[in-house]
This record gives sequence, C-alpha cells and structure tokens, in this order.
Amino acid sequence: MTAQPAPSYAPPPGPPRARMKPGNWVLLILGVLLSTLGIGMTIAGSIVLGAAAAQSGGYLTGGTKQYQGTGYALTSPSVVVDPWSEGMPPVGDLASVQVRAEAVVPDQEVFVGIAKASDVQAYLRDVPVTPLSGASWSQSGEGQMSWRDRDRTTPGNRAPAAPAEQDFWTESATGSGAQTISWEVQPGQWSLVVMNADASRPVWVDLQAGARSDLLGPIGSGLLIPGIIAVVIGIPLLLLGSAGLGRNIDLAGPRPGQGPGATLAGNAGWERTPASVYPVRLAGYLDSRLSRGLWLVKWLLAIPHYIVLALLWFALVVSTIAAGIVILFTGRYPRSWFCFNVGVLRWSWRVGFYGYSALGTDRYPPFTLATAEYPAELDVAYPQRLSHGLVLVKWWLLAIPHLLIVGIFTSGSGLVWSRSWGDGASVSSWGLSLLGVLILITAVILLFTARYPYEIFAFVMGLNRWSYRLAAYVLLMRDEYPPFRLDQGADEPPAAAPSEGPPRPGAPGTAAGNGTPEPGKTPGAARPGPGTVGPEAAPGAGGPGTAPGAPGPWPAAPGPDADGSGAAPGSSAPGPGADPGGPGPAR
Repeated sequence: MTAQPAPSYAPPPGPPRARMKPGNWVLLILGVLLSTLGIGMTIAGSIVLGAAAAQSGGYLTGGTKQYQGTGYALTSPSVVVDPWSEGMPPVGDLASVQVRAEAVVPDQEVFVGIAKASDVQAYLRDVPVTPLSGASWSQSGEGQMSWRDRDRTTPGNRAPAAPAEQDFWTESATGSGAQTISWEVQPGQWSLVVMNADASRPVWVDLQAGARSDLLGPIGSGLLIPGIIAVVIGIPLLLLGSAGLGRNIDLAGPRPGQGPGATLAGNAGWERTPASVYPVRLAGYLDSRLSRGLWLVKWLLAIPHYIVLALLWFALVVSTIAAGIVILFTGRYPRSWFCFNVGVLRWSWRVGFYGYSALGTDRYPPFTLATAEYPAELDVAYPQRLSHGLVLVKWWLLAIPHLLIVGIFTSGSGLVWSRSWGDGASVSSWGLSLLGVLILITAVILLFTARYPYEIFAFVMGLNRWSYRLAAYVLLMRDEYPPFRLDQGADEPPAAAPSEGPPRPGAPGTAAGNGTPEPGKTPGAARPGPGTVGPEAAPGAGGPGTAPGAPGPWPAAPGPDADGSGAAPGSSAPGPGADPGGPGPAR
C-alpha cells in the first residue's frame, strides 16, 4: 500500500511498431455497424411481433390513470389523421383505438366521446374545460403521485348542454360504471371528450387507452428478418477484423515467455508462483510539467478517441463472447482475439491517462492498438491454458466482490442522497466517485499551481490498476483471481521471488508425477520458465520470465545479496523504482 518514488518517463527500446492493415479496420468497422444495426432491428422487430401477438385477443392497453379537472370537460389535444398516399387501404382497416372511462365518484354517470375537432370546439366554446395534458393526475394503486399545480382549466362563463343530447359524436358511450368506446381511425382532425353525463363540474375519472393495428405483424417481420441477416453478416466481419488487427499487434509484440507475468502464464497451475505478481501490467508516468488549464477542454479534444473506443468496445464484447465459447470447449483463448482485446484495453487506458481517469499527461494519445512511445502503457500476459468451466462463472459471480469495490472507486453509487417532497415523491441524486473526487482535487491544484501532487497521482494509479486487473479477469483473459491490493505508483510493484520448498509432484523440474528430481536436477530446482536461459535466471532480473539481457516489464525485485542493491549476484538488474524496460543482467 506504499507509493513508489516518482520515476521519470523514458521510452523503452521496444519492438518495432505494428502496422495495422487498413483492410482489417474496414472489416471491423463494417462488422460493428452491421452488428449494431442488426441487433437494434432484431430487438425492435421482436418487440413489435410480441405486441402483434398480444393484441390477437383484443387491444394493447396501457395502465389506468386517474384524471381530475375543475372544468366541465376533459379534452384531448386534437389529432390529425392524414392518409399518406393514394391507393393505400382505408386507415380504419389498419388501426383502431379503444378508450375506457369510469367515474371515481360512486353512482356518478360518465360520458366519453370522439368527434371532429371543429364540432367539439363549437360545443365547448366559452365553457371552462381542462386539457388532459394539463389535468392533475395520479397513478392508481399503490405509490400514488399527484401534481396538483398542473390544472390548466381554460376560462369560460357558460355551462354546456348534456353531451349525450348532441348528435355530432362519431363514437360515444354514457352511463354509470365503466364506459368503453372503440373507434376505427379515420382521416380528419379529431378530439376526445370526457364529461359527467349531467354536464356538471368537476370531472374526476379513471381513463385507460388501448390500440390495435394490423400493421404490427408486417412491420415486426420487416424489422426482424433484415436485422437477423445484418447480424449474421456483421458478426463474422467483426470477428475477422478484430482477429486481423490482433495478428498485426502480435507480430510486433513479445513472444510467449516475455512480458509481464510470463512466469504465471507459462506455469499455470504451479502452486509456487510469486504471490505479488499479477499478469496484468499497467504503467503511467507523470509528466514533469502539466498545463494549468488544458484539463478544461480535454473532454472536447478526446471526442475522436471516444467515438473510436465506442466501436472498439462493442467489438471487444463480441470477441470476448466468441472467445468464451472457444475456451469452454478447448481451454485456450484464441491469440489474435486476445491481442486485439488487450489493444482495446491499452487504448482505453491511454485515453483515460490523458483524460479524466488520471490527468497524468498532456501528450495526445496515439490512434493505435499496439504498444507505442507513450507515458501510459498496459499489457496482459497471454495464458497458455484456461479453465473450461471457470469461464461460465468468473465474469459475474466470482467477480462480485471486486465489482462492488471498484464500483465505489469509479462510480457515484457510494454518494447518493434523497430529498422528499410534500406529497411523498422523492428525488435521488448521484455524486462523484472516489476517483472523480481525486481528479477534481487534482484539476483545481493544477489550475492554481501547475503541479500534480505525486501522492495523489500514486493513489489514482492504484485505483486504475485495480480496475484494469479486474477488467482483464472479467474479460476472461486470466484465471488468476485479482488480488485485493491497491498497488500505488507509476508502475507495477517489484515481483517477489517464489518461496523455497520441495516441488509439488508433477511440477516443472521433476520426473513425471513422482516428485523426484530428473537426472541432473537438484531437489527443489525448477525448470526454467519460458523466456529464461538456464537455471541461473532469477525472478526479478529484468522481470519475471524474461531472458537475461532482455528488456524487463517492470523494476526488478530486491535480491538476496547483502549490499542491499536489489540485484541478483553477478547481475546488473535495476533495483526498485528503475525504469521499466531497462536492460536486464548481462549474459
């Protein structure tokens, strides 16, 4: 839980920059657009077809609402029905409306009718009426809400005649109890009127409206079928594009046995792995000089990145689902999709480091999924094997404790307050998250002093590091459970050496299954993991799993030497806090 000293950033001598083939980007973008459009159309078509099936026995009706007006009538806004083309079927054959009204006051007779808007206007001229859009209302049943300041009754000085005596109504019903009218939609301008049958005031009724249309079936099919076709075409294009981009990244990236946590990746299932190493490396190096006010417009400058990331995260979700199916049957994560998903996380972290996840640099993030010379970097070690069954539960059930903690860190769920009003209604407000509060404090300090306190930066890095470790676990990239640790500082903490002890039966460096050393091996000596050269390669010499002389992914761990330099005997490995990517021990 202690922060490391503030290191300075120097670009590591990494591999050549990956070339992203334009064809892969085209496939990805077309796949994302077709998939999103197809999923939307499929969902909409399913809803419409469900509505068509529900109306087979009658009308689709909404909930009952209670309306009260101080005028002589409740009136709806006039509705204009206009046939859109010659030769179309009559509108009444395509849609019909049902209205049900019932007086709230017992034994009060109610009237409900539909008529031409001009006839209604002439009938209610100079009569105080209340528009339904302005009447006070309450939801019937439990949890009533009233808005008594919305009664907008129009002025007037005349009482109308009994509505049932008028002959201009197209459809009408009057009497005690529930009164229902059904109206086949016709061209023209129409109004709905609800009154007491004796033309008295006020009017207090329960209203329920419903509708049916023979167009729902064809509309639903017209949305569902093209939507399914778009999904069937879009998903493969998306997966091909993401796999192609992943291969582009992999060609320029470290091979198996290199990179952060490679020891864990190569020896999955070996019980004596370093406890303090998680195979996700997140690094961010604070700029020595930051602008006072650039943070005010970074949200605007980062909009192009936000648009690209929206497309990439959709592709990441789809490729993760596809990878999960593959893992379930084979126990392996397709490497090209893995590299692509790591690239999306890497891109997101760079934008967050530039923006409002850290405000750690003023350098504009590069538009690339691959590693680049930028003061924020992220990498995940590729797993050689993954559990077949764990993929079904780790992304939701096992991750719940971490999700709750990270939710407090990065969302406003922990800062909620409510205010109650006189009639029982309440309003909830969402506050800033812990990370948001720290970034806001940092922004204010930057504005007045142009400096970023490293203690705050180290803590912000710890929060982000926890979040991205959890993201890698939830996205099925690793089976190792994320540690409940707030590892602060610019880079990952030093890797601890594995504890000494007799090897587990069947562990690397032992004869198959009997726990006895192989010929030429001493008891307790493990076979070198991928990327190591000879048994003298020690954890911490350039990072776990790296070859001597290769760039290490993080500062080396302190060794057992007596001089406290932190280097293994005979090596020139850097000590804690040294630049990641610095040279390892000489061969």
